[in-house]
Amino acid sequence: MNRFLGIALVAALITALGFGAPASADYRQHPEAERFVTEMTEHHGFDEAQMRAWMAEAERQDGILEAIARPAERTRTWAEYRPIFLQPLRVTRGVEFWQSHRDAFERAEATYGVPPEVILAIIGVETNYGRTMGSHRVIDALTTLAFDYPPRAPFFRRELEQYFILMREQKQNPLAFKGSYAGAMGFGQFMPSSYRHYAVDFDGDGLVDIWHNPTDAIGSVANYFAEHGWQRDGLVAVRARAGASLNRGAKEDWNRIEPPEQTVKDWQARGLVPIFPLPGETPANALALEGDFGEEFWLAFQNFYVITRYNRSHLYALAVQQLSQAIKTAMETQS
Repeated sequence: MNRFLGIALVAALITALGFGAPASADYRQHPEAERFVTEMTEHHGFDEAQMRAWMAEAERQDGILEAIARPAERTRTWAEYRPIFLQPLRVTRGVEFWQSHRDAFERAEATYGVPPEVILAIIGVETNYGRTMGSHRVIDALTTLAFDYPPRAPFFRRELEQYFILMREQKQNPLAFKGSYAGAMGFGQFMPSSYRHYAVDFDGDGLVDIWHNPTDAIGSVANYFAEHGWQRDGLVAVRARAGASLNRGAKEDWNRIEPPEQTVKDWQARGLVPIFPLPGETPANALALEGDFGEEFWLAFQNFYVITRYNRSHLYALAVQQLSQAIKTAMETQS
């Protein structure tokens, strides 16, 4: 399908579903936004006039509605998705970022148990090591999705609430920051609620800053993983071989984005064997993906599940795993 025709069809679908009504001059006239202002003043002590002034500056962005309707993880195979992030330049830049902030990475691993290459892969996938942190004003992204995207409006309304609280805590201007089309911010693309709960002042300067401070960003990504159950020295994912008698079972058994319940031994009994020996009782999910040379099989462990807490996609988590290994190998060759 022609790309521009496809975008037009998405826009038409958005309108048909009832969340593509013409934008008002600002969000002060939007009934849900009006209630939001009241809640922020009554429940969180914000000045009503100031809230109205901020909402008057927020602009609905139809491009954001189009983007959220077609995320890459839902429309690409593994063979198509992998090359987006597994690029030599991204690996080289990861090594450079590691070398530039070696002390912070070593301290993050000692503190949280998350190895440097995994933190690097997250920052590399999310923002290319801070080079692409997003071009949308965060207030525009969050108001657009909170009030004009019903499928996930409650989630984004909470994030908008958290954003204003975060700005007050950080003594920042809510109109000043840019991020992704979903309102994620900084080196590691934290949503406002994640920023407030998991970002840390890793350099001890009294300010939690993942927008401009790589050290805080490194510590914050590591803390996020630790808080979500990262296992120190644990595996992420391992290639597996499928025997001729592979018992696939139900479709729902594969590519699960849930904590693993079956074990390596269970999968071996079904004909799926890791490429090197692993303890049989290790919990594992199984992946079956369309790769460059046909179907690929993987066993994914607890740490893989933790990566999906960052982005609920098995393609994303596997890209992070493979980029991390490529960076680690490149770093070792330079040592």
